[in-house]
Amino acid sequence: MRTFNSVMLGLSLATLTLGAKAQETTDPELWVSDELTTFVRSGPTDGYRIIGTLTAGDPVERLETSGDYSLVEGPGGDQVWILSSNLQQEKSATAQLPVLQERVETLSDELEGISEQWKGRLASTTDALEQREARIVDLESRNEVLQDQYSESQERLRGLQARLDTQEEDLLLRYFMYGGGVAGGGLLVGLIVPHLPRRRKKNDRWF
Repeated sequence: MRTFNSVMLGLSLATLTLGAKAQETTDPELWVSDELTTFVRSGPTDGYRIIGTLTAGDPVERLETSGDYSLVEGPGGDQVWILSSNLQQEKSATAQLPVLQERVETLSDELEGISEQWKGRLASTTDALEQREARIVDLESRNEVLQDQYSESQERLRGLQARLDTQEEDLLLRYFMYGGGVAGGGLLVGLIVPHLPRRRKKNDRWF
């Protein structure tokens, strides 16, 4: 009986000691670390029995800490002890996944909208470029036609100029020939007239 009382006294002292070490805290919501599925215990030491597990990513609320352990309230409302090192302040990937998926969908929609806009702009730019290229080809074709017409006009102009030069030479030659003929005829008349016999004047007097 005395031994039983001693054991009970020892357990009572241990409980009081653990209670004195326990710190009453109310932390923001925490999450079980993503890297594991951890065991939880009925007390804040490895000596307490395992009473269940918490799945990685489960949100928990820390109520107090004692040594390496934290007393947390799990998703079902149960209060259990878990190693503090197995808790993280960042929202777990499991909890973030729906938000991330929604964000991905939003970004995908935005990206698709941007892609459609760029496709429309690219199509418009391509059409404009094709129209300009067609216009350039048309202008080049017209330019070639005008160049050919210009070359033909140049040839005709040179021909007309040559004919004009020839006509001017012929006219000048005719002018000189006509002038020479007139001058020669005048000279010939001037040479012949002095040698023509003169008519005698009639004498109307009676002797």
